[in-house]
Formats: sequence, C-alpha cells, structure tokens
Amino acid sequence: MTSRTKAVVMDATAVDRAITRIAHEVLEANKGAEGLVIVGIVTRGAHLAHRLAERVKEIEGAEVPVGTLDISFYRDDVSTRNNPEVHRTDLPFDLTDTCVVLVDDVLFTGRTIRAAMDALMDYGRPSCIRLAVLVDRGHRELPVRADYVGKNVPTSSRERVHVRLAETDGEDVVFISEGEEEKAC
Repeated sequence: MTSRTKAVVMDATAVDRAITRIAHEVLEANKGAEGLVIVGIVTRGAHLAHRLAERVKEIEGAEVPVGTLDISFYRDDVSTRNNPEVHRTDLPFDLTDTCVVLVDDVLFTGRTIRAAMDALMDYGRPSCIRLAVLVDRGHRELPVRADYVGKNVPTSSRERVHVRLAETDGEDVVFISEGEEEKAC
C-alpha cells in the first residue's frame, strides 16, 4: 500500500516559531542559560538542537554547548534491524552536573528517548535531562513525556508524521501521510 499526504501541520514559519517558543521555555525553566547543554538525536534532532542553541544565543546572549547523539546501538530493536545506519556521537563537553536538553524531531512511542537517555548516561551523569521535541504525536509505549513541545499532533496508527528540515531535505515542513500502519520507532 502506498501513502499519501493527508495534511501539512507546520510550515517553515511555524517550525521557526516553535523553536523560538521552546528556547524561551527552556530559558525560563532553567532561569537562564547557565549549566545548560543541548544534545540532539541524530539526524533531525541534531539539526533542531543547533537551531535551538542559536535561538538561545539570540535571546540570552549566551553560547550553549551543543552535541549530537547517535543511539543506533542503544535501541531495543537493534538486533532486528539489518545494517543499522551508524553516525558519530559528538559530545565535546562533560555532561556531569549539567542540565541536558535532549532534542528530537518527533516523539512517538518513547523508545527512541529511552535509548537516548541510556546513551547519555554512558557519557556522564547530568543533573537533569529535559526533553524538547518539535512534534508530539502520541501513542506512547513507555512512560515518556516531553517537557517542551513545538506542536501536539494527534494521529492514528495508520498515519505517519514526516519532518523535513532545510539541512537534510531542502525545506522546513511537517506533514502527515496516511497509508500502511506505522511500526514503532
């Protein structure tokens, strides 16, 4: 069965606004930028993390360290995936006693975030981990909740949320397609 675009839920302006709002919420919750580090889950979460850090710098005037995290070998389905695509983790700072803002594009079952937290703990012991996502689509299988959400997009199990970013896809847009039932990710 093929999929078809059902609805565009965020255009480039909405994506930009969401990042700005998340940056303000992060700074408010942390009472500024001190002690913050931002870590993006490869691939689109990493791009969003860099954008978030830039927005924090524009708002607060402070450079916040940014890193990227590959969770390929921390996933609970790693043994069932053929040839997982492995990327480089780049955390050029010590995580110990920092407040990590973990960034991903879509929050779905919670399994990706569980894997990311496991991976982070191999690099240090942060004082806290907060989760920022561009889209929360529901359908949790694990007790994971985002602290900062760009947009809540209720979906059915037959729908899929696609995030396209300029860095990888040439445009910023979030849309829903309908087709085959999505497998948990």
